[in-house]
Formats: sequence, C-alpha cells, structure tokens
Amino acid sequence: MRDPEFWHSKWASNQIGFHQDDVHPLLIQFWPKLQPKREDKVLVPLCGKSEDLVWLASKHNDVQGVELSNIAVRSFFAEHFYTPLVIPVDARHELYQFDELSIYVGDFFTAPIESVDVIYDRAALVALPREMRVEYAERIKQSLNPGGRILLVTLDYNQDEMSGPPFSVTEQEVRQLFQGYTITHLYRDDADDTHPKIADKGMSRFAEEVFLIES
Repeated sequence: MRDPEFWHSKWASNQIGFHQDDVHPLLIQFWPKLQPKREDKVLVPLCGKSEDLVWLASKHNDVQGVELSNIAVRSFFAEHFYTPLVIPVDARHELYQFDELSIYVGDFFTAPIESVDVIYDRAALVALPREMRVEYAERIKQSLNPGGRILLVTLDYNQDEMSGPPFSVTEQEVRQLFQGYTITHLYRDDADDTHPKIADKGMSRFAEEVFLIES
C-alpha cells in the first residue's frame, strides 16, 4: 500500500494470482457466524475485483469497498455489465457507485469511508507487510460502529520459506492486533502433501485460518 506502484504494476500486467474467480467458500460458510442483518453496513478493504462483493451485495443494502487500482475497479464493473456512477471525491479518491455497491478508488488509509457494522477481510491484512499491519488494524477498528464484527481470513506459514505477499499472519499476531476485542478462532485448514505450496514449493506448512472479531 505504501508502495502503490507494486500493486498498480500487478494489475497493469495482469499478475493477479491472488484474485479468485468465485465467491470464497469460507465467506459463504462463516458469514452466518456474524449474525448479519440486511441493514448492516459492510466494508471490504483492499477489495480488488472480488466476486465476494457481488455475494455480499445480494445480502446487504450497503456494501463499501476500497481498492487502490482503478484497473481492478473498472474491470469489476465491466465484467458484471454494471454501469456505475463515478464521483470524484478529492484529489486522491474516486467513488464508483452501483445499487448496493460503493467502491472507493485510492489509498485505504485516507479513503473517506463511512463507519460500518461488519468488515470482511480476506486479502487485506495478509497483503500488508508487518510494519503496516498495526496501522491497518487501527484504521479497521476506527471504522467499526459499536457492536461491530470482523470476519478475518489469514494465512499461516513459515515466512522464511516464501517472501509474500500474501504474508503469514499468525493467530498470536491477530490477538495482539485486536487486543481488547473478543476473538473466536473459527477454522483452520492445513494443507496436505498434495497442496501446491507443499508439493511444488516444498513448504513445511501452509494453512488458511478464519477469525471472528467482535468489538
């Protein structure tokens, strides 16, 4: 994020291995754990052109995303045949709006997002290097209404074996970042020997984890 050219170049060259073509199955599986209501306002930080946005907009009346790359945002709307209203916000941000969806293009740390009831983070925290994750967590906490909830998906692997992003964020670090919040470890999926990260990359471990964080 603080090196925006890294992400701009990824999108410009279509090096988007982090993008998933389908709704993330863990979102579908664990979203009910947040006891969401249709009127809950939802935020998806560093949203890319995620299919998760469409799924969330089918469940909620107000879904906000923030994405650095306008290539990603334009692709998202074009691929779904949506024609958004594009509103210049300030010198650094634009707002793309279509029905339930509002996506800010620009830096997440300065985007004028509204406070929300629920945050879904699948690929934001793990996209940031360690030195930025404290600032990110503070921004997340400031964006939550009282009683707000976060569904957080992270990765756990030996950081020495792969440079990232995505980075490894351990359960211990999650608990440090959100100290004072109620944190429930919902799920851990450890890769077996056939997983590409194990079989091809030779990594000692690779796991996806899900946390429910409540204010």
